[in-house]
Amino acid sequence: MSDSIRFHFRGAIHEVDSAAPLRTVLQHLREDLHCTGTKEGCAEGDCGACTVMVGRLHDGALRLEPVNACIRLLPTLDGKALFTVEDLPQADGTLHPVQQAMVDCHGSQCGFCTPGFVMSLWNLYLQREGQPAAPSRRQVDDALSGNLCRCTGYRPIIAAATRMGELPPVAFDRAAVIAALKALHSDTLRTHALADGVTFFAPRTLSQAIQLRTTHPAATLLAGSTDVGLWFTKQLRVLGDIVYLGEVAGLDAIDCSTTHLQIGATASLEAAYQAVCHYYPAELTELWQRFASLPVRNAGTLGGNVANGSPIGDSMPWLIALAAEVVLQGSAGTRTLALEDFYLGYQKKDMRPDELVTAIRIPLPQAGRQWRTYKLAKRFDQDISAVCAAFSIKLDGDLITDIRIAYGGMAATPKRASHAEGALLGQLWNDASLTRAMAALASDYTPLGDMRASAVYRMKAAQNLLRRFWFETRTDDPLAPAQVNAFAHGGTP
Repeated sequence: MSDSIRFHFRGAIHEVDSAAPLRTVLQHLREDLHCTGTKEGCAEGDCGACTVMVGRLHDGALRLEPVNACIRLLPTLDGKALFTVEDLPQADGTLHPVQQAMVDCHGSQCGFCTPGFVMSLWNLYLQREGQPAAPSRRQVDDALSGNLCRCTGYRPIIAAATRMGELPPVAFDRAAVIAALKALHSDTLRTHALADGVTFFAPRTLSQAIQLRTTHPAATLLAGSTDVGLWFTKQLRVLGDIVYLGEVAGLDAIDCSTTHLQIGATASLEAAYQAVCHYYPAELTELWQRFASLPVRNAGTLGGNVANGSPIGDSMPWLIALAAEVVLQGSAGTRTLALEDFYLGYQKKDMRPDELVTAIRIPLPQAGRQWRTYKLAKRFDQDISAVCAAFSIKLDGDLITDIRIAYGGMAATPKRASHAEGALLGQLWNDASLTRAMAALASDYTPLGDMRASAVYRMKAAQNLLRRFWFETRTDDPLAPAQVNAFAHGGTP
């Protein structure tokens, strides 16, 4: 028996039956509902023209998040609320302050990207309800990190972000949305029979998810769709049956013990990085800001990032450097692996057919341990790394008692640099041992060249990042991060 896809839309419950297997939210809006304010630009979650707001219940409260409609599958809206740019004007046609500010500040030229910018600014507007001060430039930049403008330029759009708070406020009726979502809520397994014989399963419990994993081993596991979305929009893959993990109760939990922070597999990247940065603010905040964009971080999950195992994933190097572990659960029970042991080869993991990644365990700060992570890319925001590096060291005076070095973008998997570590362990943390370790990196990695960077550049950059780490952590006259950070100019990249 199939369940309808039901979500709150335009003040009512909207139902969809027999959707196409890979129907996206964007396609449904534009082609089925003829709500053409939401645009299609890149169809891969990069340009932000398709930005919409999705609302869901979280611990009884309403959580609103801007996401990319172009890579979000329609059935994932079941039980949620959807808002588009058409929802912003008032009943009498008056523009919302966000829209009016864009008009006042001449923030639109061709207008194609404008609806996406408006939705991202609306998210910022709602976050700042009741706050008299204008948002900071950093807050505005973060809010707009997923939106690309090709003609207007960002100056008037950024001006609109300040202007919107100066206009007469417009309240958002959260209570009405919460009531609608409570009416939609279901604690039972939801099954959507899509066209072409494809089934979309949305389990509510971990036991249901593991059972589906066991009985449908060929089904595609789906969490945030920030990577899987490109499988069908760009690679035109046929996914078959889908098991959606986004509704599994408790799988997004973030818990802390005396020694570890445990991030549930479906916790969003935004929530995960926020939690980790509470303990490691100096080391990780910049990477948090630079990891994709806010809409991508709202949708994507740390568990999905780890389970996908991309060799250029930005989370894995620092997780490996911190000796993080991955928790797996299947029909035979639970097991825990060191994250570096999880990856066997390109897109190959030590994962049994019936297992799911359920959590990532991250050690809390330890006395005497220093670590850093660095990302090299052509842009500050929304760019794939050419090289991502992470280093962790413990010193007894000048003597290295423990060292962990990991890189992304240098091999078929995120990988530790065992030869470089061997050249340093038990040695003095000085220029001589550093030079030997830099040379040893050539034995650890044989990087490839591609459109992001040549193999020669990657090796030289990897070596220089290790030297940068030494500059910051040497016992004799260490440099402050601002002295070696190209983006440190007044704190506003």
